[in-house]
Amino acid sequence: MTQKHTPPVVTWIGYLALALLVVLPLAVLTVRSGAWQQGLLLYALACAGAAVLLLICLALLVLPRFRDQRKAILSRALLTLPGTLLILVLFGSGGDVPSIHDITTDTTDPPVFTAAPERRGEGSNSLAIKPDVIEAQVEAYPNITTLVSADGLEQTFKRSLQVARELGWEVYREDLNAGYIEAVETTAIMGFKDDIVIRIRTNAEGTIVDLRSVSRVGRSDLGANAARIQRFAEAFAG
Repeated sequence: MTQKHTPPVVTWIGYLALALLVVLPLAVLTVRSGAWQQGLLLYALACAGAAVLLLICLALLVLPRFRDQRKAILSRALLTLPGTLLILVLFGSGGDVPSIHDITTDTTDPPVFTAAPERRGEGSNSLAIKPDVIEAQVEAYPNITTLVSADGLEQTFKRSLQVARELGWEVYREDLNAGYIEAVETTAIMGFKDDIVIRIRTNAEGTIVDLRSVSRVGRSDLGANAARIQRFAEAFAG
């Protein structure tokens, strides 16, 4: 029985798909090493390349001349799925969010970081309040608002500290007298660090809790900081 010859285009698709699959973890390691811009670029290129190869595979599958190679094409197409799915998730998470990385529950008087500046490093994003960022947040996240507690300040402080730790945040400042908590959360895959400050104080409504979450690097957080504050609010209320 004569062995079927695999066309060069199908062979090279396999080589490229495998190479791009290997690049994905290398890109993650590059980001985690500190070269986050180069790592993200490599990550984006690998994902985009995988998506292009998948489209080519789909085109080949419908061509009559590659009818006998469909099994080989499908096996190579499988190698492109991780990168393609990752780029779909990336576009899906960042499609409707503004290009900002600083979110707060109090847009008129945002909580101020005290301990974070020493930890963030020289290349980190500024912690200065920017009016245009506040405007973008108000439009994009109208549901991000101050939390109100019926408990006293000390009990609310303890509850806030408990929730922060339950969410996996690393607390590096807890000052009951000032009513401030500062912490950092590290993302699971890329290892990005985002700083969070929690301010607890009292007014005529009771005890109020405000948060602010700021990414150390990058222009857009793809909605991560708003989602973080929302998770805290849900856990705090529960």
